Amino acid sequence: MEKVILFQKNANVVTASGKQLGTLERVVVNPESKVVTDIVILGGALFNKENRVVPISMVAETTEDEIVLRGEPEDLQAFPPFEEQRILEEDHVERSDTDVVVPPIIYGLPGVGMGSVILPATTEEKFATTIEQNIPEGTVAVKEGAKVFTADDKQIGIVERVLADPSIEQVTHLLIEQGLLIREHKLIPITWVLRFGEDAVHLRVKEDATASLKSTSRAD
Repeated sequence: MEKVILFQKNANVVTASGKQLGTLERVVVNPESKVVTDIVILGGALFNKENRVVPISMVAETTEDEIVLRGEPEDLQAFPPFEEQRILEEDHVERSDTDVVVPPIIYGLPGVGMGSVILPATTEEKFATTIEQNIPEGTVAVKEGAKVFTADDKQIGIVERVLADPSIEQVTHLLIEQGLLIREHKLIPITWVLRFGEDAVHLRVKEDATASLKSTSRAD
């Protein structure tokens, strides 16, 4: 097989000098063009792991178990987080029909005076948050290990590796892993992929078409 970009599950991500930043978690793909736009890497302290987005332009080369970046980013913090929590603007916050305004309680005798006014404790402001992903609009961050389903809804394996053409950074094949005790690997051409999801890849062919594919080694 000609030179390709390999995105191998749990591959080490290192700088040009060999400093490890983390491991590959996801490959961000445009489902229409099948172009890889970014990768998501997991790194950080033992009890403070986080996912960060690295643009594909930062990838210098890949091997079976390593992704080498261009330059020397200081650390993982040099890249944006994969997910961020944002506060929704008030106009975007949906209010429930049960949200009622409780009038203040007024103490006093009629005709004598208003007395004291006690505001109810239910006047507390409400805020809503949403989780957003820092990836290009319309792309999908496919998890390494995503399940692969055929057109007849049969699970035939999981994504083990994503192969791309380095000249255009476009996915050409998926290497899938099958079996529990006896592991097999098969190359699925990208033309067979109907759609990508974060946790699953759906093919446009039925199970019998994939069964006819020859097993291959991970090194092919």
